[in-house]
Amino acid sequence: MDVTRPFRIGIWIAWLLIFPAASWYIYQQYPPTISGFEIDVFVFLVFMCIVATLPIIVNDTPIFFTHGVSLAVFLVFGLFVEMVLFQIAILVLLLKVHVTRNNLFRLPMNSLMFLIVSVIGAVVYYSLGGQNGIIQLNSVASFIPIVGYIASTFLANNILIHIIRRVVYKRDDHFFTRDLLWEAMTSLLVIPVGVVLYLLYIEIGIISTFYIGIPFLSIAIILQLYHSSQQVNSYLQKVSEIGHQLTERLEVDQVLSLFLAKLTKTLQVDYAYIIDVKRNYSFEVLRYFELGEDKMGNGYTFDQEKGISGYIYQTSKPVLFKTSKEWNHLALANAPEQAESLIGVPIKRNQKIVGIIILLSNKKRAYEGFHLTIVDILANYLAVAIENARHYEEAKKISEHCALTKLYNYRYFENKLEEEFIRLTSSKLAMDLSLILLDIDHFKGINDTYGHQAGNEVLFELARRLEKSIGSKGTVARYGGEEFAILLPGFDPFASYEVAEQIRQAISSEPFIINHHLAETNQEVEVKITASIGVATAPEDADDPMTLIRHADRAMYTGAKQQGRNKVAQYVK
Repeated sequence: MDVTRPFRIGIWIAWLLIFPAASWYIYQQYPPTISGFEIDVFVFLVFMCIVATLPIIVNDTPIFFTHGVSLAVFLVFGLFVEMVLFQIAILVLLLKVHVTRNNLFRLPMNSLMFLIVSVIGAVVYYSLGGQNGIIQLNSVASFIPIVGYIASTFLANNILIHIIRRVVYKRDDHFFTRDLLWEAMTSLLVIPVGVVLYLLYIEIGIISTFYIGIPFLSIAIILQLYHSSQQVNSYLQKVSEIGHQLTERLEVDQVLSLFLAKLTKTLQVDYAYIIDVKRNYSFEVLRYFELGEDKMGNGYTFDQEKGISGYIYQTSKPVLFKTSKEWNHLALANAPEQAESLIGVPIKRNQKIVGIIILLSNKKRAYEGFHLTIVDILANYLAVAIENARHYEEAKKISEHCALTKLYNYRYFENKLEEEFIRLTSSKLAMDLSLILLDIDHFKGINDTYGHQAGNEVLFELARRLEKSIGSKGTVARYGGEEFAILLPGFDPFASYEVAEQIRQAISSEPFIINHHLAETNQEVEVKITASIGVATAPEDADDPMTLIRHADRAMYTGAKQQGRNKVAQYVK
């Protein structure tokens, strides 16, 4: 969460008021004794700064191992020297993690935080009888001040971090988090080395930093590598779970929604775009993620030769940029001005690029090389999941539609009618469900006169007229042969009768143009088509789906067909 400008200014003012005064007071109360040991202090400073360049980042919190060295410095030279050296090491750490201009307030905030930690540790240490300089650690009691110092600095540090997260960053974090666990684990490894460094320094002097420095830095590097491997393994496990979940989705929209939701939770993503490669050498944004919302692409297209998408398409390689300066020259279309870090990955199927994923973060250096690998793996999962979903959708469409008229078939209509009846009976509100059944008059005569192919042309054209008449008001299906069904949720008997009459007029008012397939020369002819239509409405006319069909069918035959055809008949009990 962004920190307000007044707070940023306020923390700088607080630092200017508190830090110089506190430093002067500490110098007066705990005067350092470094005369003749200036080189030793400088070597310790260099040692602490080197260690500060090897942090591990957990939950956006840098964990570093300088406190092991600072313990030895405190025991030898006292609070003031330890505080000054630790402040410089903190500055090196923040430079290492690339504090941005917007986050410069972290410098005074961390400075004040570790000033408080140093003071609390020293107060506890001196209260327990601790001294600086040469200490005889020959009994359990002699270690009590050191243990008190270690425990108090550890608790003070983590309590202050917890307060900053909740108050400054408004994060609803628990106190016991992964970074606390990591700091506790690293402290168990580093603090004993710090005690050994102190003892060895007392015995042989500053050369001890060399003997202890190599294993100390080795521990820091090993912990870094271990944390990185744990982090990568955690990501890979999440990727595997996402891959399985993607393959379970049966529709493309479901696949894309799940992919964006999981990806934006797994990585630090402020903006995400899934781009489809079209056959006409252009790109289309299928889905995108902005301001915490998953949105449809709305058909936005752009040229394949432009922008980062074009660069990825032409090179067929993923890209990683850590700051906007690295990719600004590629001119990403509609890129947010505040975006910094960027990952772009091609989606490939059968060695052909079929899409592109672009992720952006407002934070500089938000992504590392392994993040690029993770997104690349996810892109492969996405390609397979989309292909499977499209195959499923195509198979589903074939199974639910009439191949001739392109309308829904009887199978789909039957299921839809069941669904609508369940909705009707479970609703607490008064609702109607109307069914229109339509049968073409004298359709056999058309087949006999002009050929069955001409009959198919009539069916196809009639389907288009029905779709145009109904639109989004209901569901049109081919019921069988020359019969059609129209389902109208929310239409009462009067409204459904009007719709049926409009359909009758749309059919009879304009002749159908068909080909005379039985003639020696194929020629177009105009034929007049009419239809007999029956209407029934639930729950007034029926209590179940089959009864509704039977009553609409009865109205069609007895009320329309037998009364001269080209009529609309309402079911009458």
